[in-house]
Amino acid sequence: MNLGLKMRQSKPKAFGLGGPPPLQKLSPGFAEQKRSFAARALERDAPVRRLDWVLFGASLALSVIGSLLVWSATRPRTHLTGGDPQAFLKKHLLNMVIGLVLFAIVAMVGHRRMRVLVPFIGIVAMLGLFAALSPLGATINGQKAWIMLPAGFSLQPAELAKIGVILGMAMLLAERVDTGDVERPGNRAVFWAVALAMAPIGVIMLMPDLGSAMVIGVIIMGVLLASGAQARWLVGLTTLGIVVALGVWKLGVLSQYQIDRFRAFTDPDLDPAGAGYNITQAKLAVGSGKLTGTGLFQGNQTQGQYVPEQQTDFIFSVAGEELGLIGCTVILFLFGALLWRGVRIAVNADDLFGTIIAAGVVAWLGFQMFENIGMNIGIMPVAGLPLPFVSYGGSSMFAIWIAIGLLQSVHMRGAKAFTKA
Repeated sequence: MNLGLKMRQSKPKAFGLGGPPPLQKLSPGFAEQKRSFAARALERDAPVRRLDWVLFGASLALSVIGSLLVWSATRPRTHLTGGDPQAFLKKHLLNMVIGLVLFAIVAMVGHRRMRVLVPFIGIVAMLGLFAALSPLGATINGQKAWIMLPAGFSLQPAELAKIGVILGMAMLLAERVDTGDVERPGNRAVFWAVALAMAPIGVIMLMPDLGSAMVIGVIIMGVLLASGAQARWLVGLTTLGIVVALGVWKLGVLSQYQIDRFRAFTDPDLDPAGAGYNITQAKLAVGSGKLTGTGLFQGNQTQGQYVPEQQTDFIFSVAGEELGLIGCTVILFLFGALLWRGVRIAVNADDLFGTIIAAGVVAWLGFQMFENIGMNIGIMPVAGLPLPFVSYGGSSMFAIWIAIGLLQSVHMRGAKAFTKA
């Protein structure tokens, strides 16, 4: 009796009468896999735990602030929005989402694995630059620097070229040092790295896109400094840059509107209704905000559409007028936090390849931020550079978030990634 009872108790129940067995008995590994997946997502070495949250938070906050400023700048411009006051806002948010996806992909793939893609990225960037100069390109604001896409979108290949220059120079300079022959890159390695970066600059100047050429020039200097290149290279390139700038000015390579911009920078009253108009109106907008600003959507200069290109080049004037000194300080603080984390990542990287990449990104973002804000308050000439994360523009948004993904990759894979700030 006891044996029969035990046998009956050990028999499985019929599916129709007693229901399915517990999940653990059907597939003992399934629940365990679920638990292990959750555990892996939260363990110390998980990618999410290794993110630099200050860097990511500052970047995301700038993008959110930029969305509000773009909305305010474009809401009353019905001739641009087609009657939809939220048209630019929707596109800006879409660009931001795409940028975040690119950020995640780059951060997860990693900068080291991307080494094999560097030649491909460089070729694609150069083909894009040549395509912009071809009949496929479109001229906007005097620059033949865009490729028009369906649904009203456009692509600016110069933004991808910035990524290509950073990765290409980092690969050449780091490869030379990793051989152990010398403690710093040799002259041949530096020569080819600089030559690689000069190629896109030459094409960009034919557009002519002086702002992007300036950014790549600053990237070159930042990368060489981080790589430990000899000082004579920095001095020589600085001298060459001055000579080239003078030659470009004298030979008439720049468009007349670009020359007028520089003249307006030196003397805004020279042509207040023409070349100096943008600077004058932007300064008025920034100054009228005072301490606390007029309030979002309440700025007279912004809502009255007195500042041209306010959603792109002059987006900071919206912040100055409607958010005031306090709002501008918040934006500067976020940029400061971002650059600070970028410098720390470069210093803490456990390989020279990562150090050079981080230094290149910091040089790029730091200069472009300074140039854009500077031209809004009259201390820098107008160069047509957007404010990173904040200005409207898909190509810029994509490239900037890819750059942040590279920074995060260097941080996540660095030997000192877990060092507390």
